[in-house]
Amino acid sequence: MKKILSALLCLIMIFCLLSGCNNKSSVKGIKVGLAAPAATHGWVAGVAYYAEKYCKENGIEYNLTTAENAEEMEKNIDSLVKWGADAIVLWPQWTGMEKAVKTLVERSVKVVSFDVDINASGIYKVTGNNYDMGYQCAQYITERVGENATVAVLDVPSAGSVAALRKKGFYDYLERENYNTENIFEIVESGFTIEAGYESMKKAFEEHEKIDAVFSMDDEISIGIAKAIKESGRNDIKVITGGGGTQEYFRMMLDESFKDLGLSSAIYSPSMVVEAIKAAIDLCNGKDVGRVVVIPTEIIDKNNVNEYLDSQNTVY
Repeated sequence: MKKILSALLCLIMIFCLLSGCNNKSSVKGIKVGLAAPAATHGWVAGVAYYAEKYCKENGIEYNLTTAENAEEMEKNIDSLVKWGADAIVLWPQWTGMEKAVKTLVERSVKVVSFDVDINASGIYKVTGNNYDMGYQCAQYITERVGENATVAVLDVPSAGSVAALRKKGFYDYLERENYNTENIFEIVESGFTIEAGYESMKKAFEEHEKIDAVFSMDDEISIGIAKAIKESGRNDIKVITGGGGTQEYFRMMLDESFKDLGLSSAIYSPSMVVEAIKAAIDLCNGKDVGRVVVIPTEIIDKNNVNEYLDSQNTVY
């Protein structure tokens, strides 16, 4: 019996070793380029953090570049090709990137676009679901404040399709439920920043005696909103949504001084860039990859936020 057990243990060890070798070999010799915009927003910084973390932990040879504009990103893409990139994961934040991407495809470089639509054939895409974020935020709010509530909608037109889709999802849910929108008002934000949320909320307090909930599209805006509410001493707001997945906002969900605000976030985490890198590796290994991979929306609040806290992430 001992001999049989020993033999089984040996087989298990050999299997584990072989599995490890296979995992290592799947990335061996593959060079992955990462073409990112400069971190003008915390979410973008979070993307870069998770991308580098995954590559380092898995022995992937990578080269991360950042750009302030489309022209600089084109130059970075060219430098990645010269570096010898087999695949490039890029999030083209600006228009006019189609020509550079087409050149990559013609050179047989695998291209995975991250979270941004680009009009180019032969590429792959990993993205979140902005429409569903807004849809789920509307459901979360209405379930907690009931009918005829006064809800502030914080819109960020400068964010383009990101904000437009989240806003559409929000109103589509209300329409589906025949929800009374008479008491819903909108605030136009300048950007996804803490300062914007703080200043907008202070102004809203001057114009509205009662606000039941805030549909915020971004975690950093939500941080500013929460701070403005705390400073004002108002106790009418029961729900604040968000989006993105910033660690500072996650920690606030567990902070006793914010416990009555019903902080929540509808996210596709910046960590989803890992799926884009995995897709790039699979493509280089000749595996089938869906042309578009959509990351599901997740609702985070005090009940499950512990699952998403990352003490090592001091970036976003």
